[in-house]
Amino acid sequence: MSHPDPYGSTEPRGWDRPAPALPWPETDLEPGPWQRPAPGPDAFGADAGAYARQAERETYADPYPGGPWPAGGPPPGGRGPRGDDRPDDEFPTAQIAPVRDEPTGHLPEVRDEPAPEPPSGRRSKGRRRASAERPPTTAPRASKAGRNLPAAIGVGVGLGAAIVVPLFFFLPAFLAVLAAAVAIGIWEMARAVRRSGAHPPLVPLVAGGVIMIGLAWFAGPDALCLGLLVTVLGTMIWRLGDGPGNYQRDLTAATLIVVYVPFLAGFAALLAAAPDDGHLRVLVTLVAVVLSDTGGYAAGVAFGKRPMAPKISPKKSWEGFAGSVTAAAVGSALLLWLLFDVAPWWGALFGVAISCAAVLGDLAESMIKRDLGVKDMSNLLPGHGGLMDRLDSILFAVPTAYLLLAVFVPVVG
Repeated sequence: MSHPDPYGSTEPRGWDRPAPALPWPETDLEPGPWQRPAPGPDAFGADAGAYARQAERETYADPYPGGPWPAGGPPPGGRGPRGDDRPDDEFPTAQIAPVRDEPTGHLPEVRDEPAPEPPSGRRSKGRRRASAERPPTTAPRASKAGRNLPAAIGVGVGLGAAIVVPLFFFLPAFLAVLAAAVAIGIWEMARAVRRSGAHPPLVPLVAGGVIMIGLAWFAGPDALCLGLLVTVLGTMIWRLGDGPGNYQRDLTAATLIVVYVPFLAGFAALLAAAPDDGHLRVLVTLVAVVLSDTGGYAAGVAFGKRPMAPKISPKKSWEGFAGSVTAAAVGSALLLWLLFDVAPWWGALFGVAISCAAVLGDLAESMIKRDLGVKDMSNLLPGHGGLMDRLDSILFAVPTAYLLLAVFVPVVG
């Protein structure tokens, strides 16, 4: 049996025409709160108004079921739902469950209490009371040179003894000390340049550097240059095993290390290999470098105001450079006159040249370290940093000394 068409009427249709009642019931829809049934018994004899009041009690819960009541005492109808005599807007947040302490049901009380003080008679951690016998401790001041001066002096004296003692008592031991210094310097340089992404092969560099020192000692300057070429070539061949990635960068870094450390240090072996007075040639060179560093440090600390190269080494000043040149010139003039019978003005010229070369070597390594973003090449020597931080001045000074002494004091034999 089909339902009759609700729009089958012949009356005209329009927007103001009331919607006709559907002939079938809509049992799927539940009446909303706006469609409450009128109070009275339903089909089962129950009071429909009771259901509505029960739903209202469940929807609008009493915010104060167990007290305390707001100001003015309990409402006239007692505590209960909003169906009593209280106005509808008295408790607008009635549907939000309040936070209460479980035992009493009251809102928790917030108290501002001061922080507990430490027990009397005990000090806080890291402090102690100062008295006449125990003055307050203060942090140690850093030296104006930026390093631990006592440790630097002690390490410098130890390095000087390690060089001078074999130089005068057993000359082949000086060769071993020089080869070990070259190997450590190559390791420090290779370790430092890795911060720029370059990875020069360490094994051929160390082996070639030690061989270059031996060639300079036994065969002279021509063999030293030949050793430089062989070391660079061997490094190129060794690096081929790691593939073509970053080959040019690694080879450039390796070439810099070979020239900077073992090739320049080879001139110290050439100085020491001179017959009869090789140890004296090395001595006057080292003394000139030490005088240059000491004079520059003293003058820079006392009078340094105008920076010499602020972008490379901010601590170096023109006053310190003047002190370096003066100390090296005076000391070298006296030393060369006593040891080699060279006129004092030639000795002073030797000292000036050695001082300038030492300062340039120091600035060159400072520029390399600043470019690599490191403060010291390593922390091998307390108060100095790495071994290369002490060899930087000497490496530039020994070739200069070799050339000048070859003119001022010709090698006999």
